[in-house]
Amino acid sequence: MAAMINPFIVTGKIAPEYFCDRVAESARLIKSVTNGNNLVIISPRRMGKTGLIQFCYDKPEIVKEYYTFFIDILHTSSLREFTYLLGREIYETLLPRSRRMANLFIQTLKSISGKFGFDPVSNFPVFSIELGDIERPEYTLEEIFSYLNSADKRCIVAIDEFQQIAKYPERNIEALLRTHIQQQANSNFIFAGSERHIIQEMFSSAARPFYHSADVLELKAIDSGIYTPFVVNHFEKCRRRIDAVNVEKVYRLFKGHTYYLQKTFNEAFADTPEGSECGIDTIHRAIDEMIASNDTIFREILSNIPEKQKALLYAIARDGEAVRITSADFIKRHSLASASSVQSAAKKLLEKDYITEINKVFSVTDKLFAMWINKTYGNLSTI
Repeated sequence: MAAMINPFIVTGKIAPEYFCDRVAESARLIKSVTNGNNLVIISPRRMGKTGLIQFCYDKPEIVKEYYTFFIDILHTSSLREFTYLLGREIYETLLPRSRRMANLFIQTLKSISGKFGFDPVSNFPVFSIELGDIERPEYTLEEIFSYLNSADKRCIVAIDEFQQIAKYPERNIEALLRTHIQQQANSNFIFAGSERHIIQEMFSSAARPFYHSADVLELKAIDSGIYTPFVVNHFEKCRRRIDAVNVEKVYRLFKGHTYYLQKTFNEAFADTPEGSECGIDTIHRAIDEMIASNDTIFREILSNIPEKQKALLYAIARDGEAVRITSADFIKRHSLASASSVQSAAKKLLEKDYITEINKVFSVTDKLFAMWINKTYGNLSTI
């Protein structure tokens, strides 16, 4: 007998039957790129950007008509790394779909074509290039974009954590990429970003190269009226039970954050035997395990935050959603130094994406991190 699949997927591709909602968002994404537009997706990290893009990539109308590419550049720190990731993704995606187009890719990349290797078993070329083999990344990047223009199908290129390019040491990277993208007649681009203040500035400031160059889609939390029945129904389909009231409690605790909701119910489902009910104690254990498993990571993060920034971070975590953080009341209530020091600390925390500001309301970006802070310092919210 095949093992039962846990319906609350937290890694890898999500089959349509386990994909919750995002009907309007997926329709918007597909309509935008298939009608010749580029799209910016803005949302907190782990809210489901990658899952949404991959879900749309698997739609029959996309699979049939387009080559689709996806790179996550969060951990890149230079144009060379960006170029390397993009080249590898294009080649490895094309090879199983079109040997002819994969060979054309090698021929187009004259700056590094001699560095491709061959699998001795299949005799297929393999992307054996090392990062250091890309000696002139701006030239190799030009060749990659030239190839995309000559592909025998239209291309969709998704770049996750796109705000990272603003941190590269090379000058004028935004202008360079914007120029290449502007000249594309055969490709459309999806720019996904989680650092709101940076990505918004990139696409809304008239002084930046990407100003008004793409449609904007803000990915918010899935509505609780949709997510709660999704959880209850999947428990029932697998001959288990869960009270909708408890699902709502978890939803409120994590403010609808997709990853932590899915992770909680993934763990709770695994700990609920067939024919049994998932009670609040099981849910509490799942959340406690998540907090405990991230303890070392969170302590490491705190060890690199200066004292005044840390004090403000604790204050915002305590409030959950903090307003008027430079007011005398907020400063006195949380024993902070002064309005100017709070303002300076907030700027640094925003830059590092430890906190998020929406309509002058501040919150800790990572909801589990906020819970860990409150648990560690004796102010844990309960469900």
